[in-house]
Amino acid sequence: MLKSFDRQKQNWPLLLAILILMAPLNGCSEDGTDVAFTADFSYSFTDDNNVRFTNESEGDYLRMNWDFGNGRTESTTTKSQSYDVYYPVAGEYDVNLLVMGLEGEQKSTSIKINISSTDFAISFTAEPDGANPNRINLSNTSEGDFDSFQWEYRNKIVTNETNTVAYFPYAGTYKIELVITKNGDTFSSVKNITIADDDPGYFSSLELVWEDNFDGNTVNTDNWTFETGSGGWGNNELQNYTNGANATVEDGILTITAEKINDDQVAGSYTSTRMISSAKKEFTYGRMEIRAKLPSGRGIWPAIWMLGANIGNAGWPACGEIDIMEYVGYEPNTVHATVHTPAGYAGNGDGSKKTLETAEEEFHVYGLFWTEKEMVFYTDSPENVTHRYAPANKTVENWPFNKPQFFILNVAVGGNWGGAQGIDNSIFPQSMEVDYVRVYQEM
Repeated sequence: MLKSFDRQKQNWPLLLAILILMAPLNGCSEDGTDVAFTADFSYSFTDDNNVRFTNESEGDYLRMNWDFGNGRTESTTTKSQSYDVYYPVAGEYDVNLLVMGLEGEQKSTSIKINISSTDFAISFTAEPDGANPNRINLSNTSEGDFDSFQWEYRNKIVTNETNTVAYFPYAGTYKIELVITKNGDTFSSVKNITIADDDPGYFSSLELVWEDNFDGNTVNTDNWTFETGSGGWGNNELQNYTNGANATVEDGILTITAEKINDDQVAGSYTSTRMISSAKKEFTYGRMEIRAKLPSGRGIWPAIWMLGANIGNAGWPACGEIDIMEYVGYEPNTVHATVHTPAGYAGNGDGSKKTLETAEEEFHVYGLFWTEKEMVFYTDSPENVTHRYAPANKTVENWPFNKPQFFILNVAVGGNWGGAQGIDNSIFPQSMEVDYVRVYQEM
């Protein structure tokens, strides 16, 4: 054993020389081993609240990740790039530069900078209104100069109002955000507020924002567009929708008439009208009410409904469909209300039906009360509920209803549902009469 140990001692100088020669070939990372680059930067004040940072790293490296300590981060492969960073509030900030090598090695360096004065500080108050706890009084108490600001809550934006009132009709916890713009940069502050109870006066407080009472003697093309064609409309329907030939306006009533052309019961054997308010009158939330009298007979399929205005981009059913009222003639005196979403559509839509004995003989109000919480469908009064749709956990799959929707009024013939029990050709012509379309919203 002793002889062997002596031989190893004699080889130590050679082994040490080999290790010294190999050491420069091994790059490494933040664990302390040397790498073929350094991380470094410099900074200078352009004024009391603006600082310019310049990369001073050396060697062969790929990327730089900056963290300026005020919430702003940047990532770049441009080694010569400098950054002008704004610090509105006095204080000490930790600025970090992480440099990444060609094979993932990392080195970093940090500097503390001290901002001596406050240029502006963002802040606001949010206090419940003493007369109505569903109303929150907001006040922008930010200090210093800035270009503009806006409040954001409940998908609403209120611009440049120092004092405003945010209304939350339903119990729950909500986010209120104040966003300030200064020299092209944005800064925000957020508060979460809790509303204890629903506002019982919400429904009656909504105000009329749009209506079509079908005055005059023609359809108002500022409100409506006629969709035309006989392609089945996704439901194997048989009518050809004409460019207004099947729609008349007289004595304050819109009449949409389905007429028979021949007895063949094929596409184009009937004509009718389909009117849409797309790109003209579109709404998100509110109380929608349509007063109408329905046609009758086996094979007729009138509808009062809405589609997402983003259908051109999102497609159906991702855009969402709201069927305020549908009626199939082979099931008389029964009205349907249904919601179609990616989570449930076509025959799997979420809906209900309700008996309405005089649907074909008298005018009735078909209503939708649509909020960010739920959809309530009703006939004649909000107490007479046809269907309620209110998923507890709202996702893009079951609630695409936080975006604008447009109205559709049409009378179809046949189709997968309307023609499920055939068509009685002796019933034609058949008409749906509409007294008005009205929309009420928060003001």
